[in-house]
Amino acid sequence: MSRPRALDGIRVVDFSWVMAGPMATKMLGALGAEIIKIESTTRPEFAFREAWFAVINNNKRSCTLDIARPEAQAMIRDLVAGSDVVVENFKPGVIADMGFGYERLREMKKDIVLCSISALGQKGPLSSKPGYDYIAQAYSGVTSMIGEPDDAPYIPLVGMGDVSTGVHAALAIVSALRYRDRTGEGQHLDIALLDVYYHYHEANVHAYSGSDGAVKPTRAGRHMTYACPGGVFRGKGGYLVIMSFLHHWKDLCAAMGRPDLVDDPNFSTDLARLARRAEVVKLIEDWLLTFPDVPSAIAHMEKHQVPVAPVLSVVETTQHPHHRARGTVRTVHDRLAGDFDMPGMPLKFSRF
Repeated sequence: MSRPRALDGIRVVDFSWVMAGPMATKMLGALGAEIIKIESTTRPEFAFREAWFAVINNNKRSCTLDIARPEAQAMIRDLVAGSDVVVENFKPGVIADMGFGYERLREMKKDIVLCSISALGQKGPLSSKPGYDYIAQAYSGVTSMIGEPDDAPYIPLVGMGDVSTGVHAALAIVSALRYRDRTGEGQHLDIALLDVYYHYHEANVHAYSGSDGAVKPTRAGRHMTYACPGGVFRGKGGYLVIMSFLHHWKDLCAAMGRPDLVDDPNFSTDLARLARRAEVVKLIEDWLLTFPDVPSAIAHMEKHQVPVAPVLSVVETTQHPHHRARGTVRTVHDRLAGDFDMPGMPLKFSRF
């Protein structure tokens, strides 16, 4: 018999589509909530659509409705009256135009929690603009930090903003439910991809502000701009990531057989190494070429506790024994898409 899960007994009406909203409700469903997805009469067309749809909408029930019809709206009102949460990620204002804005939802269920997910937020000068992940990423300054310094910025071919905004939204929903349980009050949550992306600036914003503008963070290619060495290094036949700044510099020096660099004033601190970053990178990459291949270089560095990893392809991740052992990659069966691999649940619990 399965153990109860954290959100058993919670019902969520899910109007969301594309990625960020469905990721939020997917997380809630994995935690035990009953998700009722309200679908329109058409689904968006994407490459590998059936597998994509199954990945973001597992742990959910669905109901296809023409929301413009009065009988469909009556069904939704009944659903909301028996639910705890409504999630939507339309352009701001659309859910209200449909007749299901927060004040109307409160008439159906006084303590309802409405989570509105958007690219740029429900309020502010940009709020009326349509947008997706990379639009919010561009406004956040994150896109400007990706790529080579003398070329156009790049975009990462992963749903980083959508997925992480969905997780942030799920956290906000769980927090709002906790607040409701203590006070009896629901609320309207405003979760924006832009805000989540901006939260990723672990050093850039305060580096600029704290230096009175002297530091202007921008993309720097393969290597970090505020610690050294840290980044992507060329080995024989491939690439690897080495993060040997701070106290790990001595570990890398030991691995390279260069203990003399530990106390050398030209290399002993991160600031000193940053001033000579090109020299540090060449020193490390020349040393890496003495190994027959990337795996042997990694094995040697791991003996010295150097933080290092191979740059795996997507194909290689699906076959990696660690990913399989943890359920990071799992194989599922879908009645339309067949058997395929998908990312597993990232949260691990000891009780359920």
